[in-house]
Amino acid sequence: MSLMSRLSRPARIFSLTASLSPSSTQSSTALYNGSVLRPSIPIATAVSRAYSTSLSPKSTASAAPKESSKPSSPLPSRSNGNTSSSSAASQPGIEQEQQVQEENTSHVDWTKSFHGLSVEPFSKDAADILLAPLETDDVEIKPDGIIYLPEIKYRRILNKAFGPGGWGLAPRGETIVTEKAVTREYALLAHGRLVSIARGEQDYFNKDGVPTASEGCKSNAMMRCCKDLGVASELWDPRFIRKWKAANAREVFVEHQGTKRKTKIWLRKGDPVSYPYAELKK
Repeated sequence: MSLMSRLSRPARIFSLTASLSPSSTQSSTALYNGSVLRPSIPIATAVSRAYSTSLSPKSTASAAPKESSKPSSPLPSRSNGNTSSSSAASQPGIEQEQQVQEENTSHVDWTKSFHGLSVEPFSKDAADILLAPLETDDVEIKPDGIIYLPEIKYRRILNKAFGPGGWGLAPRGETIVTEKAVTREYALLAHGRLVSIARGEQDYFNKDGVPTASEGCKSNAMMRCCKDLGVASELWDPRFIRKWKAANAREVFVEHQGTKRKTKIWLRKGDPVSYPYAELKK
């Protein structure tokens, strides 16, 4: 091998090790001890050491910028000190509304709220009035045989139990008017609490009767709500119905004065047959 080729090989290896790591240049030069032809250690070993040194974690860490060990100071807070108000502001609108309602019941949205439902029973005095047995003379009967309590008597019971102004009806939706009937949902409230919800309905025969039917719809919802308070619960008891009809009502044959149609209707004992019917003699 020529002298020039022998000189070129270590020079190429030296340039390789120098390019791998700046810190390894001095060690690579020292390996030759001032003589290019006679290195103090094998060239392959020098290249391997230089390559491993350039890839070691220590050299990598020295090349990377040093980060400060001190923790970064937090950004200045812009809170006004009212944690509850800031957290409440992040809550959905419904939760904020419920919180307001709990604090002040005068702001309860009774179209959606169930505030106070089944929280506690009413007083014994109110319960005795609501659950009192029906008076026989208060019960009425329809021509089809259905017995009922007039709506005004429900109102008297509620006024006696809760006091005038201590109860009320709150609409739970819009009034629905069909071709033949009016219907709307109402909530019965007593002493600031929801008691019951029911949908009232009332038939009408012409458009002029819609306002009157709307009022009848409200009264019908009130009577249905009163079932949950136990008011006039006997009217839904089959045994009471049969017993009351046997003792207080009678069934008669009548003829309709307009259509001449003959049918059978129910009346209270002692009540006469009224227009448009006429009682048929046997």
